[in-house]
Amino acid sequence: TFASIVEKETGHEKDRSVVSSVFHNRLKKKMKLQTDPTVLYGLAVLKGAMPNNISKLDLITPTRYNSYTNYGLPPTPISNPGRNAIAATLRPANTKYLYFVSRNDGTTAFSESLNQHNNAVNMFQINPKAREGKSWKDLKKNK
Repeated sequence: TFASIVEKETGHEKDRSVVSSVFHNRLKKKMKLQTDPTVLYGLAVLKGAMPNNISKLDLITPTRYNSYTNYGLPPTPISNPGRNAIAATLRPANTKYLYFVSRNDGTTAFSESLNQHNNAVNMFQINPKAREGKSWKDLKKNK
């Protein structure tokens, strides 16, 4: 189950062990995982279709898979993890990171504090200029 979340959370190979470390660190601190792929999967189970986007309302919609409303791991895997996600789960990077956000270029910004994380969210997600030309469709075109 853990590796399935790592699989869905990042497609960037170098980030997997660090993403894994974030989830290990959160579990050790008894924090909620708060990871969007679990929300999307839970909504797909609930509604019978995978949503294209996630909303603030989705984050509080109760499902057995929603890691914003539930502590610990979901009841079942949310994907079929690959070998690298499994390896990252078994051997996470040694970090103090508790948060991360997509940079919209396929890589991830990691933070140790909520304040650092909120600044990164503003820089990479909320700021409209940071998102220009960086949709998944745009990234696919540039490959």
